Amino acid sequence: MAVDIVMPQMGESIFEGTITKWLKKPGDKVERDEPLFEISTDKVDAEIPSPSAGVLKEIKVGEGQTVPIQTIVGVIDAASSAAATPALAPAKPAGPAPVPSKAPAAAPPAPLRLAAPAPAAPIAAAPVPASSGSSGERIHSSPLVRRMAKEHGINLSTVEGTGAGGRISKQDIEALIAAGGTPAATPPAYSASALAAPSRPAAPLPPTAPGVSGGQAHVALETAVPREKMYFGNYEVQPMSTMRQRIAEHMVASKRVSAHVYSVDEIDMTKVAALRAKSKDEFEKRYETKLTFMPFFVKAAVAGLRAYPTLNASLDGTNVILHKEINVGIAVALDWGLLVPVVKNADEKNILGIQRNMNDLAERARSKKLKPDEVQESTFSITNPGVFGGLFGLPVISQPNVGILGLGAIEKRPVVINDSIAIRSMCYVTLSYDHRVVDGAIAHQFLHKVKETLENWNEPVL
Repeated sequence: MAVDIVMPQMGESIFEGTITKWLKKPGDKVERDEPLFEISTDKVDAEIPSPSAGVLKEIKVGEGQTVPIQTIVGVIDAASSAAATPALAPAKPAGPAPVPSKAPAAAPPAPLRLAAPAPAAPIAAAPVPASSGSSGERIHSSPLVRRMAKEHGINLSTVEGTGAGGRISKQDIEALIAAGGTPAATPPAYSASALAAPSRPAAPLPPTAPGVSGGQAHVALETAVPREKMYFGNYEVQPMSTMRQRIAEHMVASKRVSAHVYSVDEIDMTKVAALRAKSKDEFEKRYETKLTFMPFFVKAAVAGLRAYPTLNASLDGTNVILHKEINVGIAVALDWGLLVPVVKNADEKNILGIQRNMNDLAERARSKKLKPDEVQESTFSITNPGVFGGLFGLPVISQPNVGILGLGAIEKRPVVINDSIAIRSMCYVTLSYDHRVVDGAIAHQFLHKVKETLENWNEPVL
């Protein structure tokens, strides 16, 4: 029995996904719920489990391709079919009459596989003459598409979507941007080649790469189906991963939208460092999880957000949304990029609860097991370049937040205390804030509250 593998919907606002890697190849046996392929969406990277046990029969959508949700990306021969498949090979020499009769029966899948992309061409080409198909009606698009359209001055009502049900996809907008932002017959052609092309056009790529500075060469590199390194003399071209592209889009959008201002303060972490050093072994033994500095900073940030709720906000047009819950996004550095999973209701958790929650989110981020809603709904963010030895950093605000706290390295330095020089464990902290909402006075008062909480820590950890 054939079981279709479909592109899943990883969240309410997600309508497409990019297959970044197939973990199995045709002919491989798979178990139910075994990781089958990896996808990247606007929100998160994730491993998608197999819907059935059996043998991976066919891959319909290759690596690097972006398709709408519910698109069939592959086919599995379920366990019952897989059991019958090995019998075909030995039966071939043994049974002269039955084997030839079964051989043609196995052949039809090949034409079907070739024929599957064929309908995609007419579907993508059909919207070309019909420019008013979506005018006057609700425009079907994702938040990412709407943001890209707004940034480039594109009227979505004039765009014909090539996605499911006429949905406008990211490829449609990218094609329009590449064509100069004017809806015409060209954009669907780009979308059709990106979504429907079953083969990889290797020949045209080498000539385009040397002209990386030229607009057309850049478009060719960005819209071509192949996504591998290319080498040209004394340099190489490395395509950005899907996650890297999303990070780039979000960071550029944040710098464009928010009026970034930065404040810096220094915190004496001696008391917290001594408490952690004293308690960490017992903490790990008792709770089976390591005690880091991060939950202390989260608790201090919560105290600051309670005192100055303007920083626990987001901006919607000309309306400031003050959030009642405190959801703290914690930046996690991965080998392939950066994610910001969210500790929900951080104000309701103690040190142990925050530490366990963060460890769980970080572990699942690294193993690509996060769900989209676990990287959404943050009201404030914290990033920790200090863990890599950085003295301090000036982080970009994670939208739609209006503030992000950056932590520097905790290191012993000589400081003046009561007119005497002492060795203390010191840490620089920075606050990046959106000056459209937050003024400098509030920002520095917030930092002072964080500083005061940490320097006078009085909450037990055991």
